[in-house]
Amino acid sequence: MKKRIQNVMKWNGILLFLFFTYYFIHRFTGFSIPCVFHSITGYQCPGCGVTRMLFSILHFHFEEAFHYNPLVFFYLPFIIAYYIYKNYLYIYQKKDQILNRIPNYCGVFVILLTLLFGILRNF
Repeated sequence: MKKRIQNVMKWNGILLFLFFTYYFIHRFTGFSIPCVFHSITGYQCPGCGVTRMLFSILHFHFEEAFHYNPLVFFYLPFIIAYYIYKNYLYIYQKKDQILNRIPNYCGVFVILLTLLFGILRNF
């Protein structure tokens, strides 16, 4: 178990390091990774604005973050909770019981909601 905790700490540390490195590069140079979908089509994809949203959350500007990408802003607590849950399962070597209880139509609903959001945000 100790080895698994160390793995989780290592990978979480790497993710945090990469996020803050990108944040400081963006803050001091203005460089950001462009959206390929937006560059090719001129339309916003369902994920456009996520970087600005995360940076706004980092500064506790939640209303501004919501305006950058309301769908991912809504999804974010669930994503974080699921990430913590998966780390817990990995550390304690348990089986994933939550995903086995979620019906398939929930996943289909999330995909359709994301596609609908991507279409509606461009009108």
